[in-house]
Amino acid sequence: MCWVALDRAAQIAAHLGRSAYEARIRAHADTIREDVFANGWNEELQSFTQTYGGGELDASLLLMEQYGFIAADDERYVKTVNRIEAELLRNDLMYRYKNRDDFGLPDSAFTICTFWLVRALYVTGRRERATEIFDKLVTCNNHVGLFSEDLDFVTKRQLGNFPQAYSHLA
Repeated sequence: MCWVALDRAAQIAAHLGRSAYEARIRAHADTIREDVFANGWNEELQSFTQTYGGGELDASLLLMEQYGFIAADDERYVKTVNRIEAELLRNDLMYRYKNRDDFGLPDSAFTICTFWLVRALYVTGRRERATEIFDKLVTCNNHVGLFSEDLDFVTKRQLGNFPQAYSHLA
């Protein structure tokens, strides 16, 4: 995301005609990009990882292409998408990641990540699989068409702690 911020700043500078600022910021963005390519790829897993030198996956890696960091047909991105699908997809819903965080080990699907996977599969040429997952995902919305941040992997029901006044909406 540091690269995204700098890339967007460089684009804004270009739009404003600030070429010196654009060049300086673009150079920093390029340095970050090169560093991620050099240190964020795990050869053993054949995937980018959540941290340098780590072995954990994170669904946010699916956004690399969408943000313009890497091309959809780059072999590293395609392999990352495939690895994330294999490791983080459960019952056609996605974990954000599986490692312990401040809340413990994840035990529910992080809904937006499944949408990220659908798009990543689509842009990497796996359109039938993307459509299959999408068609299942859209059935998980509530009665007004909204999606919860979290879904239960088994029941596909929305999770969350609703205040008592809103319990009739769950």
